[in-house]
Amino acid sequence: QVQLEESGGGLVQAGGSLRLSCAISGEIDRTTCLGWFRRPPGKAREGVATLRKSETQYRDSVQGRFTISTDSAETTLYLQMNNLEPGDSAMYFCAAGRNTSPRAGLNAPGNMEYWGKGILVTVSS
Repeated sequence: QVQLEESGGGLVQAGGSLRLSCAISGEIDRTTCLGWFRRPPGKAREGVATLRKSETQYRDSVQGRFTISTDSAETTLYLQMNNLEPGDSAMYFCAAGRNTSPRAGLNAPGNMEYWGKGILVTVSS
């Protein structure tokens, strides 16, 4: 079992930055993909960024603005979000999936087994 809990969301003006954190408890092995997903208002859940060891994948619209990372012990997952846009407003979730590649996790959130409860990010124009 893996437990995930997000923190760091809130309200920010367009152009600003936020860093989301996700506390991870439980066993993470080398096959586990970690990732950030979001559900914009009225839209379906979508992949934002995923990571497994040194491999990362990003949604096209956040490439160059967002960075996914973990601490060395893999107990916390981060998402640094810079140059935020109103279109980034969403409920953000962290997730983990065993035997899942970063590309598979990003493109198909159903591949992720464990999910946090989510945290709201609102970007004002």
